Amino acid sequence: SLPLHQRIHRGDKLYKCLECGKSFNSSTSLSSHQRTHTGERPFSCLDCGLSFRDHSGLIKHKRIHTGEKTYSCSDCGLSFTTQSSLVRHHRIHTGEKRYPCLECGKYFGQSTDLVSHRRIHTGEKPYKCLECGKSFNSST
Repeated sequence: SLPLHQRIHRGDKLYKCLECGKSFNSSTSLSSHQRTHTGERPFSCLDCGLSFRDHSGLIKHKRIHTGEKTYSCSDCGLSFTTQSSLVRHHRIHTGEKRYPCLECGKYFGQSTDLVSHRRIHTGEKPYKCLECGKSFNSST
């Protein structure tokens, strides 16, 4: 309904989680959130059995099985299964680097690149050669 929809624009959050105090603008959002506390995952994928807290999570997951890629990059045409993947990819074109290394101040466009970079500072070498046992900080 229109009044329900308008709550989103006004920022009304009438539904409060009794467990953690977080507020939501719809009872559906609250119900989905409450499943983070209960661990309930009632929406299951018929292809692989993976389960989700909410229906939208299941819908996004199904794209893995169908190969559907509805989000396309306007710069290079590459397609993605989720909007968040497209947004992350788009940073390649814009040059946006929003993940700083707190050790040296260098910035990275992807959080995974920052994680890899941090291994320089920590000395962590999680990748091991199966032939000789030598360890490396990168798999590439």
